[in-house]
Amino acid sequence: MTDVTLIGLGPMGQAMIRTFLAHGHTVTVWNRTASRADEVVAAGAVRAASPADALAASELVILSLTDYQAMYDILGGVTSALAGKVVVNLSSDTPSRTREADAWLAGHGATLVVGGVMVPAPMVGTEHSYVFYSGPKETFLAHEPVLRLLGRPEYRGEDPILAQLYYQAQLTLFLTSLSAYLQAAALLRAEGVPVGEFLPFAVDMYDTFSPFLAGTAEELESRTYPGELSTATMMGATADHIVAANREAGVDVALPEAVKSLYDRAIAAGHGSGNWTSLWEVIRARD
Repeated sequence: MTDVTLIGLGPMGQAMIRTFLAHGHTVTVWNRTASRADEVVAAGAVRAASPADALAASELVILSLTDYQAMYDILGGVTSALAGKVVVNLSSDTPSRTREADAWLAGHGATLVVGGVMVPAPMVGTEHSYVFYSGPKETFLAHEPVLRLLGRPEYRGEDPILAQLYYQAQLTLFLTSLSAYLQAAALLRAEGVPVGEFLPFAVDMYDTFSPFLAGTAEELESRTYPGELSTATMMGATADHIVAANREAGVDVALPEAVKSLYDRAIAAGHGSGNWTSLWEVIRARD
């Protein structure tokens, strides 16, 4: 059997294959569009003729697909080949879909390890790469030396949905932050400021963002929001000005209005004198 099978040859899948090959591992690959395997096969990967052949080649099977439905589409017709396999699904989806997949694979004799790669494809296998994992700890540890090649493994626990939760939480920060940059740049550009002139100030803002998080975990867990340095009322007024400035400039206001809504609802709920962290009271799941 080969060291690892990898199914799904988008940019992320190809980056993982090249990483494994660079460390001397034998990699069997399969993709619905067969031509996507040409380059990695030329680099040393083994092309499987079918999903069943791909599963037969290795105990460790890594999926790098768009979502969990793609797993069913590809493997649903070859479930008899799943017995005894460890399926590391690095695809994005919801926690509930992840739990369903865990039960589905177990029903066919396979073990699911859930993963989420937290870097873009060019950074896979570098010192900056890390990957969330969850699922049976003994299974994860057995394959950790191979998985570690992709990036620092961050094992979150036995519950299969934990890696997916951490992955989606990080992407919440990522996507919202990227959208915020576009919003800010659009505001300036609408008044004739070249986007490039704003870029260094945006970079500086993101670089100095982390201190705002210091101490917030304690406030959120205790649900106490001291407002000595800032209050929801004060920052809510700023949120209102941001909406107005964007509206005046003719820029889309969906994102700033969403932020303003959080402040408006927190203030209406009596948290105006609390820190900005009091928005937790309108964001968090109800008890």
